[in-house]
Amino acid sequence: MSTIKSTYINNEWILGRGAPMESVNPATQERIGRFAGSSVDQVSHAVQAARMAFESESWRSCGPTERSKILLNIAEALEQHGEELAQLVTSEVGTPISLSRGMQVANPIEVLRWYAEVALRGPYGSYETELPAYSNPVPSSSILVKKPAGVVAAMTAYNYPINLLAWKLGGALASGCTAVLLPSPRGALTSIRVMEIISQLDLPVGVVNMIVGGPDVGIALSSNKDVDLITFTGSDTVGGKVMSQAAENITETVLELGGKAANIVLPGVDLATAVPASVLRFCRNAGQGCGAWTRILVKREEMSSFVDAAVEYLASLEVGDPSDPDITIGPLISADHLQFVRRSVAEAVERGAKIAFGADDLGIDMPGNFMSPVLLTDVRVDDPICDLELFAPVAVVLPYDSVEEAIRIANTSAYGLNANITGRQEDAMVLARKLRVGTVTINNGSGMRPDAPWGGLGRSGTGRELGDSGFDQFFQVKHIQWPNS
Repeated sequence: MSTIKSTYINNEWILGRGAPMESVNPATQERIGRFAGSSVDQVSHAVQAARMAFESESWRSCGPTERSKILLNIAEALEQHGEELAQLVTSEVGTPISLSRGMQVANPIEVLRWYAEVALRGPYGSYETELPAYSNPVPSSSILVKKPAGVVAAMTAYNYPINLLAWKLGGALASGCTAVLLPSPRGALTSIRVMEIISQLDLPVGVVNMIVGGPDVGIALSSNKDVDLITFTGSDTVGGKVMSQAAENITETVLELGGKAANIVLPGVDLATAVPASVLRFCRNAGQGCGAWTRILVKREEMSSFVDAAVEYLASLEVGDPSDPDITIGPLISADHLQFVRRSVAEAVERGAKIAFGADDLGIDMPGNFMSPVLLTDVRVDDPICDLELFAPVAVVLPYDSVEEAIRIANTSAYGLNANITGRQEDAMVLARKLRVGTVTINNGSGMRPDAPWGGLGRSGTGRELGDSGFDQFFQVKHIQWPNS
């Protein structure tokens, strides 16, 4: 197997001078790609390329119309390679192919097209906004000018490699920034292929660059003094380190980190509707999503009925080869992660939790990182597993005696990314305003909207992605004032 060039600087693919790396299919354990990581020196080279491009007249002269066209061209190119990319994500990440085509490919294309639209109209309030007249101490006029932040370090996680790239690159290009992309090594092959497709579109030199590597490369990027904005998606542990590294240069950071989402099932709901949605949202992508509903809150008197229905539904879900369109749950990303999840569940059981569902024999004749979905009961609200992001198809069911108690339980988490309320819309709307999270869906909501912000509170991060709030992160605001004559 040949070594793939994974470092892209100044519109040229070059061989990385860092550690050798490889991508492994989590379902088969087969090596599907080998590439050389970038060196620390190449990180600096990539940042300097982005800096020179940002300050170049050729990129500065690209107005909203030109930037919009670039984004539309990227979206169209990815769409033309849609099936190839879906198959690649399934091979590298393990997302079932039935989900990859939509969630992993169609969704980021929609995001890029939305950013193409907002590039034309500008950020909220437009690129320039005139303020009302002001007269203290003398009459004066003012305008606010929003300018691109500069060089963006875009650091993405493995679970949704194309989505996260689109979120960050879309905002950077729409605003007029330049970018250095650093994908997770575990999702790098997909990101490299996306960059290969983009590199064929004749973008201005140095506007988009890519490096690949481990912690040393990440540290070199997040601590580089010529980076103006860091947008990172990953665990809260690594996010805290990124923030610390960025602090050396007072670099602005947008951190989209972990979650431990609560799903509050209100009294009297139809279990035939509530159970499938509740289960699928913690099993989707094998639970490898920061928005997974991993804490299910049910009225104490209805716990038994809910758990029985959930166990029956879980037994109907198939775990196995993600390339099979009938499979619902694919593998976890690595053997190490699988062992971490199993150990965390076992420790919860030692503390008194009970496994309501968790098949020992999956009947899978494959060597991959497969595990049964797990549903835990008899878990204390303050048990560590209730505030530990497992990134796996594992959920706890917690009882509550009153709706007010359910809100308190939901808000006990150190995370605050999102939540769901299942029940009458009128009741849920009142409760949604009381939840300490960035997003609340009611009755499963709908798809993730490009025009709505995504992000959270506490250990779920800082700033927002998508929507006008997310787009604003890519700008600096300048106030220009003058006295009226």
